[in-house]
Amino acid sequence: MKKVSFILAALVMSISSFAAPKPVKVNTAASSIAWYAEKVTGKHNGTVAISAGALNVDGNKLVGGNFTIDLKTIKALDITDPAYNQKFIGHISSGDFFEVEKFPTANFVITKIAANQITGNLTIKGITKSVSFPAEIAVKGGKVSAKASITIDRTDYNIQYGSKKFFESIGDKAIMDDFKLVVSLVSE
Repeated sequence: MKKVSFILAALVMSISSFAAPKPVKVNTAASSIAWYAEKVTGKHNGTVAISAGALNVDGNKLVGGNFTIDLKTIKALDITDPAYNQKFIGHISSGDFFEVEKFPTANFVITKIAANQITGNLTIKGITKSVSFPAEIAVKGGKVSAKASITIDRTDYNIQYGSKKFFESIGDKAIMDDFKLVVSLVSE
């Protein structure tokens, strides 16, 4: 009988070591995304909210996850004139940029984590591209915090307005193709 109990205990322990990673919800109130974009004659910065997400934890290791960006929450922090700020947000929410009425969210799904290098699929305007970036990741007691600076080429997502790739003679009205997202995720 002791032998059977020992075998059962060993079997249970070996099965539990193959348990699926535990998903933990992203705390959307404590998480944030700051954005930075430049043009020939200046730059802008702001925020956009994370509306949902889950991070997959295996022991003290992040092994996967996803988050959703609510593009209806785009804010410009550097434009202090209320009328100009509203006009700017209206423009980047339009079809020239993110087409927010048609595509109200963007999504990121982790496909691979190697050390602190994250690779995943970023979907903006219904277009999905693989992106990779270094991240600071900490997992303690099932709680996750992760920070990363991600550079994105907007033209990969059919955001062509003001791009020298498509409008060569645009001169000093050009907007740089790359923009940066600084993402900070915290689990609940």
